[in-house]
Amino acid sequence: MKMNPTKCLAALFDFDGVVMDTEPQYTEFWNNQGSLYFPDIENFGQKIKGNTLFHIFEKYLPNNPKARERLTADIATFESQMRYEYVPGLETFMKELREKGVKIAIVTSSDNQKMGNVYRAHPEIHTMVDKILTADSFTYSKPHPECFLLGAELLGTVPENCVVFEDSFNGLAAGNAAGMKVVGLSTTNSAEAIQDKADVVIPDFMNFSYEKMMDLLK
Repeated sequence: MKMNPTKCLAALFDFDGVVMDTEPQYTEFWNNQGSLYFPDIENFGQKIKGNTLFHIFEKYLPNNPKARERLTADIATFESQMRYEYVPGLETFMKELREKGVKIAIVTSSDNQKMGNVYRAHPEIHTMVDKILTADSFTYSKPHPECFLLGAELLGTVPENCVVFEDSFNGLAAGNAAGMKVVGLSTTNSAEAIQDKADVVIPDFMNFSYEKMMDLLK
């Protein structure tokens, strides 16, 4: 599908593992929780990536309110103490996109409470993007495409003018389902594991540019 010249271009970024290099921390946290609550499920941290906490609870703890309460408290504490460090090259890449007039949104399964921790650590992030959509902004979690379609709508554009940057299997699937070009970040899964789920795979943004993004849209 060709770009629509009457609409702006947009870059839609997942947050964890794409904007911030937090995924190793989350994987360790959720693997530890998985060993406590779901000892029969291997690599629990990998299985739940790209899902909101609500959907994790609905799927894995539908009838255990006490466990939900404990986990909610534990993850709130964990996220308040996390290290939030940008994926290498991200800041420079976003600056270039802004200079070229590309609209930018962060589209994340994280909730507003968690993102509050991010804003305190990095208040400048609001100036780097046009929109931030959290789990509180949409009804369905990835791999459903709603979040990215909503991001495009709020930025005033259409799917064929959008590029999604994702690292998780669910996120990559959501970007594809939205009919957008997809760049896979091998920060969480190996390049080999995601290469058939993305139009291009990169380790970070150090060697990625506006021109390379445009090549995907042509």
